[in-house]
Amino acid sequence: MKVLKNPFVIHLLLVVVVSCAVIYGVMKWLDHYTHHNKAVVVPDVKGLSMDEAVVFFENSGLRYNVIDSVFSKEVAPGSIVELVPAVGAKVKEGRIIFVTINATTSQMAVIPEVEDLSFRQAYALLHSLGFHTIETKYVPGDYKDLALAVELNERVLVPGEMILLTAPLVLVVSSGEAEMSDSLSVDTPPVETLDSEVERWF
Repeated sequence: MKVLKNPFVIHLLLVVVVSCAVIYGVMKWLDHYTHHNKAVVVPDVKGLSMDEAVVFFENSGLRYNVIDSVFSKEVAPGSIVELVPAVGAKVKEGRIIFVTINATTSQMAVIPEVEDLSFRQAYALLHSLGFHTIETKYVPGDYKDLALAVELNERVLVPGEMILLTAPLVLVVSSGEAEMSDSLSVDTPPVETLDSEVERWF
């Protein structure tokens, strides 16, 4: 008992008790701050408008941030197309969900210079820019499968024009067969003239 009355031992015990209390308090605070062992599932709000999806996010204790927009004919304009983290993923409460929505109008892209490219190169270039409705029109020309221009509604588009990605483009391509002109036809003398000249010779 004399040991317990020693001021040094008493101070040491107090330090141990206070340290344990501080550690316990810090651990509990960390559990609360990081929501330890508390997870929520990302709700399936694809196809919903943001106004409709907000209710699900709030009920799940999640936040959201619209980071991008795309254009798709598959879903209604203004509706949600993609979520990150994905639907069904387990995340901590309060996590920010990054949302991609469907644009209300079709996106646009610049018409590239396709003249003198091969048909495959020109078609691949247009497709890579987001144009997916592309028809091909062959016209007479010296070189087969050589891209000449891009048309829209029978109007030749100028490189650099901004056009809707959903526009029905026509890729004009050389057929490799030159158009014959009437002026190139050769006149041959009538058979009767040749015969008369032969008769006079004899």
